Amino acid sequence: MTGRVSFVGAGPGAPDLLTVRAVRVIGEADVVVWARSLVDPAILEHARPGAELVPSDDRTHDDVVAIYARAAEQGLHVARVHSGDPTVYGALHEQLQACRALDLDTEIVPGVSSVSAAAAALGQELTIPDVSQTLIYTRRPTRTSMPANEQLVELARHGTTLVLFLSVRRPRELQADLLEGGYAPETPCAVVYRASWPDELVVRCPLSELAAAIKANKITTQALVLVGPALQESPCAGRSHVYDPGYGHRYRPLGRPDRYKKAAAPDG
Repeated sequence: MTGRVSFVGAGPGAPDLLTVRAVRVIGEADVVVWARSLVDPAILEHARPGAELVPSDDRTHDDVVAIYARAAEQGLHVARVHSGDPTVYGALHEQLQACRALDLDTEIVPGVSSVSAAAAALGQELTIPDVSQTLIYTRRPTRTSMPANEQLVELARHGTTLVLFLSVRRPRELQADLLEGGYAPETPCAVVYRASWPDELVVRCPLSELAAAIKANKITTQALVLVGPALQESPCAGRSHVYDPGYGHRYRPLGRPDRYKKAAAPDG
């Protein structure tokens, strides 16, 4: 029997934001490795009786790979549970390489992103027509360096909606980079701490007050910073064309209600 590792997205925090597929995979696993510092322990309720439960926050990459090696030797199924979506800042790349070197089957179970949870907490769409149609996910360099062509100052020059992960530890430098990149001091910002958790906190401010707001709320980790014109709380002028009466498509042809019936009818 071939061993298997499933990389499972646990979502942003709330245990009821697990996907149906994530619940099934966790329930099938022989070993559940989970990020205790970032994932609600309630997700372990979906593990089967007798499954081995291993917290990963006090383990190194090599420690976790040793579990994968045991899975390869014994034909075990490991569910490696990550916060959010495992493909975004999930330290996934090196784990996939290790699994492939061990000839393990792998799969990725997508998770609800913390960005989605943050937008829900804000009660806003992040892509508003004629205001912002582009999202940039990035971070400031800390112990992890950034490629030369991905410096925050340069990315900020686009002036679109910017989502910053792992970037609240040095708020003054963060604010300075965004201003240098061209965002105006009055650009709306939001800081969402632990989106979807019971202690979720949403802070809104103009860019000129971003560093002070982060410091005043003592936010040092587990927060997203969102910047850009789409975050303004007052109504924006932008409106989607998809449901505009002057916008036709194959399910809603303009001026031909008889054609709509044909398009909506089942084949045959």
